[in-house]
Amino acid sequence: MGPIDEVIGNEVISAMSQYRIGIDLGGTKTEIALLGPDGTELLRERIASASSYDETLSNLAGLIRTAEARIGVTASIGVGIPGVISPATGKVKNSNSIALNGQALDRDLSAAIGRPVRVENDANCFALSEATDGGGAGRDVVFGVILGTGCGGGIVVHGRVIQGPNRVAGEWGHTPLPWPRQDELPGPACWCGKNGCMETWVAGPSLARDCDGEGARDASGIPARAAAGDAKARDALTRHADRLARGLALIVNILDPDAIVLGGGLSNMAHLYTSVPPLLKRYVFSDVIDTPIVQAVHGDSSGVRGAAWLWPSG
Repeated sequence: MGPIDEVIGNEVISAMSQYRIGIDLGGTKTEIALLGPDGTELLRERIASASSYDETLSNLAGLIRTAEARIGVTASIGVGIPGVISPATGKVKNSNSIALNGQALDRDLSAAIGRPVRVENDANCFALSEATDGGGAGRDVVFGVILGTGCGGGIVVHGRVIQGPNRVAGEWGHTPLPWPRQDELPGPACWCGKNGCMETWVAGPSLARDCDGEGARDASGIPARAAAGDAKARDALTRHADRLARGLALIVNILDPDAIVLGGGLSNMAHLYTSVPPLLKRYVFSDVIDTPIVQAVHGDSSGVRGAAWLWPSG
């Protein structure tokens, strides 16, 4: 317990645990949701994300105060970010929202609103949401995957996010593509400084580039093109499914989760659920492959809901 926890007292913590606020702090939008004791969504609001850190803090504090005033409650606060809090420095690292890096977001926001705040990686929040009451509900071990403009993963075991001592558990997007073929080496350059990361192969812009060449960013129309007989689009989806299967086979070999839940913009593509599961059998080191690959139940709401679930029920 920190000093703020002690100041607010057990009574207020108990009251807070009945209502939860989740915030999904993204690069372009910031979303807040307030959940009731049974998980029912009582309020949701979305605003454009700020470009500076000070404005980000001000916006977050303002959203929290306004949401609580509208519903008339005091809630626990969880925030999902595209990065993590470093266990060494207590500050944000590895965020593609550059203004957050090097900042003590959890401590600063706690000071601004006068009570504890929990900050977690957005992919972990997604996985927690889907493990709690989404596509992985009722499963002991859930691996959540976000396939959008980037690529990330999160691990939830018995309802608890697994962070690891270095806060990198589940960072599947920055593992290399397994079993690379000769024409896949050394792999595209990744923003992390390495080559051939999963993100450079299976994220939306990566699929678009593989189909239509450098400069292409939007993969949303590729399935329709493939269905209409576009051979180039069909072949790109075939390669994409195989690469995703290789990446997920690595997860099954190491973690063997009870379910894999897919979210993000690409999770709406049907080939992920028809082509990838049979391909797992080529790569997983087992004679039985029963791992279900399912779509997220809460869609793009999973991040904000998972942030709210960072606090256990009272």
